[in-house]
Amino acid sequence: MARFFVIFNPAARGEKSRRLLRFLQTKAATGDVVLAATSGPGDARRLAAEAAQAGHGCVVAAGGDGTVNEVVNGLGPEGPVLGVLPLGTVNVFAQELRLPRRLAAAWAVLAAGRTRTIDLGCATAGGSSRYFVQLAGVGFDAWAVQHASWELKKKVGPLSYIWAGLKAVAKPCGRVQVACESANWPALPERGGSSLPVSEPAAKRFVQHEGQRQEGAVVLIGNGRFYGGPFPLFPRARLDDGQLDVCVFERGGYADVLRYTAAVALGRHPRLADVRYLQAPEFTCQPIAGSAPFQLDGELAGQAPVRFTLVERALRVRTP
Repeated sequence: MARFFVIFNPAARGEKSRRLLRFLQTKAATGDVVLAATSGPGDARRLAAEAAQAGHGCVVAAGGDGTVNEVVNGLGPEGPVLGVLPLGTVNVFAQELRLPRRLAAAWAVLAAGRTRTIDLGCATAGGSSRYFVQLAGVGFDAWAVQHASWELKKKVGPLSYIWAGLKAVAKPCGRVQVACESANWPALPERGGSSLPVSEPAAKRFVQHEGQRQEGAVVLIGNGRFYGGPFPLFPRARLDDGQLDVCVFERGGYADVLRYTAAVALGRHPRLADVRYLQAPEFTCQPIAGSAPFQLDGELAGQAPVRFTLVERALRVRTP
C-alpha cells in the first residue's frame, strides 16, 4: 500500500494550486502516493474516511485550514496520521506546527515521519458534533468569516479577514454568554523570562473560578496559540495541554474592533479591562439575544447554542 494518501482540490485557482498539482503528479509517479481529488464541499471528509477505512497510514490534506478541518473530521480521533501541505490564504494550523511553506520542504517533513500527538477540539450544536484542530469563534467572528469571500482572500490575503470584520460591525450581531463549570485564568504572557507587571484589579482576574460566566460580542477559542495569521492570540495555549483557551471581547463597535486589533498585534489584549482570557476543558456558548453563528478553523459551522469540549491526545500529525 502507498505510504501517502493525498487529498487535494484540482479545481483550485491560482499559481500555487497549479504548482501543487504538478508536484503531486511527480510524487504519484513513484507509486508511493495515492492522489484523491475533491469535487465539492464535503468530499475531503468523505475521502479521508475512506482512506482511514482502507488502512492508509498517513492521510495528507493539501490546502488551507478548511481542507485540514474536513480531513480531520473524516479521520476522527485515533485515526491515521495527518499530514499537511499548506496551500491556503493563512494556514494557521501549519504555522502552529511550524511547517515550511515551500512544497518540497513540507513534503520532506511528511517523508521524515516525525509524529506528534495533539488534542482535538469538538463543537456540538443542534444534535451533531464536529472537530476542529486550531481555532473556533462565536458571534461577530463568524459573521466576519462569512464576509471574507474567496476573491477578497485571493487579492489581499490575511487582510481580507480584517476588512470582512469591519463590514461585519455594520450588521447587528447578538451578544454571547460563555458558561463553564471550571475555568482557569492563566498568568499573563512572559517576556524576557519574567511575567509582565499587572495591576492589582487585573491580577485578581487570573485565578481559579468555579461556575464561571462571561458575556461579550466576540468569543474566540484556540486549541493552539495562533489565530488569523501570525498573532499569538492565545499566548498560553498548547496543542496538547488538555485545555481550550478562550478570549471574550466584551464590545463590538468600530472603535472597539480597532482597539482590540491593535492590542492583539502588540500582544497586550489580555491586559485590557474589557477582555477576559480563560482556559477550560469544556464550556457552552449561548446567544443572549438574536442569533450567533460559529465557525471552526475558519469555516462556518452552525448556530449557537454550542458546547465546546476537548478530546485529549486524539490526533497524530506529522511535524518538523
